[in-house]
Amino acid sequence: MQGGSGKAGGFNPANLGQDALRLVGNVCFALFVSGVLIFTIIAATYRPDDPLIRPSEKITAFLTSASNATFRNDDSVVRTGEDFASPSNQEALDAVPFINATDVSSAPNADATAAEEAVECDPNAPIDCNDPEVFHTMMRTVIEHFKDVHFYRFGKPARGDGDASCDMAWRYRPKDAKRTGFFKDYRRFAIAPAANCTYTVVSIGDYHTGVNARKKKKGRGPRGGDGGFGPKGAEVASAVPVVGEAVNDSLPVVASESSFSKGKYLIYMGGGDRCKSMNHYLWSLLCALGEAQYLNRTLVMDLSICLSSMYTSTSQDEEGKDFRFYFDFEHLKSSASVLDQSQFWTDWSKWHKKDGLSLHLVEDFRVTPMKLASVKDALIMRKFGNVEPDNYWYRVCEGETESVIQRPWKLIWKSPRLLDIVSGISSNMNWDFDSVHIVRGEKAKNTELWPNLAADTSPDALLATLRDKVNDGRDLYIATNEEDTSFFDPLRDRYNIHFLDDFKELWGENSDWYAETKALNNGLGVELDGYMRVEVDTEVFLRGKKQLETFNDLTRDCKDGLNTCRLAS
Repeated sequence: MQGGSGKAGGFNPANLGQDALRLVGNVCFALFVSGVLIFTIIAATYRPDDPLIRPSEKITAFLTSASNATFRNDDSVVRTGEDFASPSNQEALDAVPFINATDVSSAPNADATAAEEAVECDPNAPIDCNDPEVFHTMMRTVIEHFKDVHFYRFGKPARGDGDASCDMAWRYRPKDAKRTGFFKDYRRFAIAPAANCTYTVVSIGDYHTGVNARKKKKGRGPRGGDGGFGPKGAEVASAVPVVGEAVNDSLPVVASESSFSKGKYLIYMGGGDRCKSMNHYLWSLLCALGEAQYLNRTLVMDLSICLSSMYTSTSQDEEGKDFRFYFDFEHLKSSASVLDQSQFWTDWSKWHKKDGLSLHLVEDFRVTPMKLASVKDALIMRKFGNVEPDNYWYRVCEGETESVIQRPWKLIWKSPRLLDIVSGISSNMNWDFDSVHIVRGEKAKNTELWPNLAADTSPDALLATLRDKVNDGRDLYIATNEEDTSFFDPLRDRYNIHFLDDFKELWGENSDWYAETKALNNGLGVELDGYMRVEVDTEVFLRGKKQLETFNDLTRDCKDGLNTCRLAS
């Protein structure tokens, strides 16, 4: 009995190895099941942040390369292609020769001298805006008047609104420009003749008053047909924005059935990207553009944007915003193959059956662009479902695709119409101003995270801080989220202070911006919404000669709250 009992339930050395293996196997299996369960829970509940706030390591380095700490990685303003001009491009831009007053002829020409000897000048005769002497007088005057600007091209003068005025356009850049690009202005000049057949500029109108000169893009300057641009200048000018030119952002149209049917197209449909931040929208759009370029296909775009509630005055998401309100579609369509979605479906419905055009449907973002390279169908449609985050467009460019698809940042520039407002504000201050960005609002009220911000941005504190940084009497542009700008009135005793709303006429009902955006909006007026306002505010700030940032220069607090300041590298 004892022997039998020991054999059945007691310790048996012969089974030790098997028991140990069985125990290890059970433990490993339990760990495996636990790992799968934990992974499943994480996958089901994971919600990634906005892709530009917590991006891949490469994009983090790319987007944080800016020197401006106040605006860096700010979710309110998208940094676009022109913000990332290569050093070589910037150097080439800086090397473009500009026109000095000494380059403009000041001696009367032989014909004028002969005419003066033959007849006495008539001071009451209408001003001939095509007279070279009038042209040269206007050029010399404007170069001498705007001392903080370099001029690169002058357009031929056009008759103004009477016998004594002429309109003239010019292309220019501010001296020591920190932003890449050229600007165009056109103004009205009041001209008076002198007794000796010379002319005097009596006055120069305000920004963009010379409307009769606006359309003349190919002016001839004193250096010949290139208007001051050499071959190098022309090459650079084609690669950077020119703000102030007439905008042609009409929708591209396929010329014929034949050309449409020979085309290859890519379209993204649905998904959870709509009504997200502008950073999120752009990150996803650039993924689609990158895939279209990789597949050598035309991207079919929905130009109707849903503006996130974070940018609207109603605090509600707003549909029906035009892509062209915010970005440079003229540059995009000239640099990449794109079509408007509504026009595409009209053409597709006409010809796809007749010409046997086929569609390749992809409903899983994990189907990589590399797997679609051999697809012959006319249209590849990526269809995204309702489950976030797997229905974000940018998921297509993650994983192994990230090293293959390069987001084409250079294709996306800011709206030239918004930048024209920026140029108008800067021009009204003669491009000779300093700027300060003052963050207050909810952050100033939250003393737990920002204990010093309210006090450090009070008028008395600002006067003390700015005393050694900005000279008395300077024009000072204040970019701020403080709704009541009278809060800063004490600064007026020392500076000429300016705010965004001081320049409302630049987007008011009588402005070019209002008329052009209204035309894009089916005849309905467009509001300068929250995103547009912050973008304009930011861009004006970045054009100041001295730029003072809230969290670098004005307060001891950290941008992201208590104890979050980056350690000095």
